[in-house]
Amino acid sequence: MQDKSKVTTFKKPSKKHQPAGLSILYEDKDILVVDKVEGLLTMGTDREKHRTAHFLLNEYVKKGNPRAKNRVFIVHRLDRDTSGVLVFAKNEDAKQYLQEHWKEFSKVYYAVVAGKLQDKEGIITSYLVENKAKRMYSSQDPEQGKFSKTGYRVIKETSRCSLLEIDLYTGRKNQIRVHLSDKGNPVLGDKVYGQADRLSKRLALHAASLTIIHPVTKKEMSFKTEIPPYFKTLVKA
Repeated sequence: MQDKSKVTTFKKPSKKHQPAGLSILYEDKDILVVDKVEGLLTMGTDREKHRTAHFLLNEYVKKGNPRAKNRVFIVHRLDRDTSGVLVFAKNEDAKQYLQEHWKEFSKVYYAVVAGKLQDKEGIITSYLVENKAKRMYSSQDPEQGKFSKTGYRVIKETSRCSLLEIDLYTGRKNQIRVHLSDKGNPVLGDKVYGQADRLSKRLALHAASLTIIHPVTKKEMSFKTEIPPYFKTLVKA
């Protein structure tokens, strides 16, 4: 939730008026922040154009008027199967500011991974490269890929899996999933970088919090969500 001492009061719309699959955390004339469910795309693809956060929020800001010029602009993305905090801009200037300063903002995730980690806290770095199949992989060659840095801390563990708090220092495609797979502890439910498992019915990755500088007021704003209850059930002894 946002720091109320630093922002104007925002009254959330009723559930009836919130787009399906999205919970609106904050909105003003420049930004729109939501909590996205797993299974919902951030933006459209050739196969799916309407069942996306971007499309649904464009419909939301038009408020039923198809001729309205109101729209939202994509600032960043979450994978379809990753849930959590997403921020959209409501004008070009806000979009440009947020994207230009994106590396400076704080992003925290929760993940449940297979097995136990030998080091209960650490940093993972590599250069991420995308192959022809659109799959990411790590390289130690700076000429090959883009530098990527992920911090993690074990919150709870069982004999089969571990709950991690993750600091995303760089925001490369599939970064967290690749880095944890590199360690031999893939995110549960990850069919691309992990392996088929029966422990999780979904990708156990959640964008828990995001701290930004507002594009107009220049005040720091933090938006937080709880650890999904499902994640907690996975790490019950």
